[in-house]
Amino acid sequence: MNEVKRPKKPLIYYYGIILLILLLFNLLALPRITQRRVVEVDYGTFMSMTESGEVGRAEIQEQENRILFTNKEETTVYKTAMVEDPDLTERLHDAGVPFYGQEIQQESPILSFLLTWILPLVVFIAIGQFMSKKLMDRAGGANAMSFGFGKSNAKIYVKSSEGIKFSDVAGEDEAKESLAEIVDYLHDPSKYREIGASMPKGILLVGPPGTGKTMLAKAVAGEANVPFFSISGSEFVEMFVGMGASKVRDLFKQAKEKAPCIVFIDEIDAIGKKRDGQIGGNDEREQTLNQLLTEMDGFEGNNGVIILAATNRPESLDPALTRPGRFDRRVPVELPDLHGREEILKVHAKKIKTAEDVDFHKIARMASGASGAELANIINEAALRAVRNGRNFATQSDLEESIEVVIAGYQKKNAILTDQEKWTVSYHEIGHALVAAKQTHSAPVQKITIIPRTSGALGYTMQVEEGNHYLLTREELENKIATYTGGRAAEEVVFGTISTGASNDIEQATKLARSMITRYGMSKDFDMVAMETVSNQYLGGDSSLTCSMETQTEIDRQVVALVKKQHEKAAAILVENREKLDELARYLYEKETITGEEFMEILNR
Repeated sequence: MNEVKRPKKPLIYYYGIILLILLLFNLLALPRITQRRVVEVDYGTFMSMTESGEVGRAEIQEQENRILFTNKEETTVYKTAMVEDPDLTERLHDAGVPFYGQEIQQESPILSFLLTWILPLVVFIAIGQFMSKKLMDRAGGANAMSFGFGKSNAKIYVKSSEGIKFSDVAGEDEAKESLAEIVDYLHDPSKYREIGASMPKGILLVGPPGTGKTMLAKAVAGEANVPFFSISGSEFVEMFVGMGASKVRDLFKQAKEKAPCIVFIDEIDAIGKKRDGQIGGNDEREQTLNQLLTEMDGFEGNNGVIILAATNRPESLDPALTRPGRFDRRVPVELPDLHGREEILKVHAKKIKTAEDVDFHKIARMASGASGAELANIINEAALRAVRNGRNFATQSDLEESIEVVIAGYQKKNAILTDQEKWTVSYHEIGHALVAAKQTHSAPVQKITIIPRTSGALGYTMQVEEGNHYLLTREELENKIATYTGGRAAEEVVFGTISTGASNDIEQATKLARSMITRYGMSKDFDMVAMETVSNQYLGGDSSLTCSMETQTEIDRQVVALVKKQHEKAAAILVENREKLDELARYLYEKETITGEEFMEILNR
């Protein structure tokens, strides 16, 4: 949609324009106005007019080598060049022409007074009135506390034929279905009024970052063809008390004037956090929240104004904000599933040139857990890689490499591993892949590489699920932990020593084992008792233990025992398949990067 931006120019801009106009007026216009027309004649004409008594006054300008004189009525000024004439003064004296002590005035005294004093005064008074009105308007009216602080500064998008539609948003079918009702209401509100139904005043979009909450809001406005006001919650926060509330009032005032319309508040948790009631709290934020609650109650009737808001932290919002009558409907915008990722990739791929044989289903499987923004970045990285390689279209390999770039970073071409390090990394990565392949509930191996990446990884093993998995059994989780420990186990089996390369594996295995015991109830000792609470589920999921110190000690003991058991299982798998481990590691050492097909071919022969 097309954004309508208000011009915001400093005062010095207007003062500069005024000074420029006055300068040009004095340099160009004033001389043309004040100077009367001067007629140039020859010296003979001057002499004949003097003798006939037609000259009124004369001024001899020796330095300019010219004579200025007027006619008898002094309505016209004449100019002639001087010649050697010793009798000139006598001739002028005999003719009665005054020619000394008095300069010929080329402008009217009244006109000079008007242009010098009256006109500049009128101009400055007019400019002052204009500037005063502009300042009052920017300050939010005559009763505003300070200049410009009372304005909402909301971005206004008007109707546009090229605006975002629901067809531009893929992978969020449930959210689009819920929002389509709002669009239908804005198109035809009469059928809802006929039955007595009223539309939700507010709709809260919740979900992880990058899932398309802002894009969905714009798509609603694009489908409904109504004005769209967009503002971030942080823009309401000011250093002066009362300014946030003033911005809320101004925003809803503008919205009511352009109704029907949509107001979108991004990151509403910046002003909508729970009120704690403590003395000395953030009074400014609470006043802003109270004003928002008052406006949403609609005492003055917000007919045709739909409020959309987005947040990553719905649990932190004030209950008064999320109750029915304010934000009536909560629309989850989750990470897309396999089908959703495929559709998102196809939407973004329309913006670039791609090869005809690109398998978006395979790319979607490889990009498991990616958000809409990350998928858009994958498509763009593929296009950039194609340009770097001198092609005008993106291929399957470009897209697969771009996934690796997003996940692990770019290849470090200048990172040179020693021969021993290269062997260690090869066995480490094959250890992961071999343990995964020999377990029944593990995802198939897609790719193995020992090329260092900018993320710090010296190599990695990519596993790709065949489809969507919403539930994981205990056995599947234990197999995941065993796969994490497979790299370290391979180092122990082959070299009899360990390295620092398993730091991330250790972190992942420990985190998963702890979740099994404290959150998933997969411990016989604790049964179905939650020992851990998770907050900010859309922002990484911060967890905190809610148990006694003795219980925490027992949890630590069981976590260690669980990881140790799976570590031993992984080592046993590798010892049993030592020949394949050596063969695969040697092949990876030589090739540096192998596919899942090559890996399985060597493993099964």
